[in-house]
Amino acid sequence: MNKSILIYMLCSLALPSFAQTTQETFTIENYYKVKWGYADEFITLYKKNHYPLLKKAMEKGDLISITMEKPRQHASEESRWDYRVTLVFKNMQAAFDPNLTEPYKKALYPDGEKLKKEEQRRFEILIAHWDVEVQGVPLD
Repeated sequence: MNKSILIYMLCSLALPSFAQTTQETFTIENYYKVKWGYADEFITLYKKNHYPLLKKAMEKGDLISITMEKPRQHASEESRWDYRVTLVFKNMQAAFDPNLTEPYKKALYPDGEKLKKEEQRRFEILIAHWDVEVQGVPLD
């Protein structure tokens, strides 16, 4: 019985801080490393099929901003990345919503099989893809 009360108290203490963090913006950087010679094809497919879905999530207010960057020079193969997409979500819940873009797919892409094939191709030409959750660090 005492263990149950202790667990309940600990959980209730953690909930306010979790609830607070879900109301703050949440940033994820997506890194893409593309096979040599396929960067143009990758970005064309990204802009055609994925970016419009993200823009719809932005119109709804779940995403606050979308930026894409690429390095001016290339790095060594081990540390190389070709594109970085920074997504700022309205909160942590939106960032991890598995259905964030689902409602828009049928309206934007009536030919679901074509979308599926093109998205498969976009990932076939990748060497690596990783996501990094980032947070600001106050300096003052």
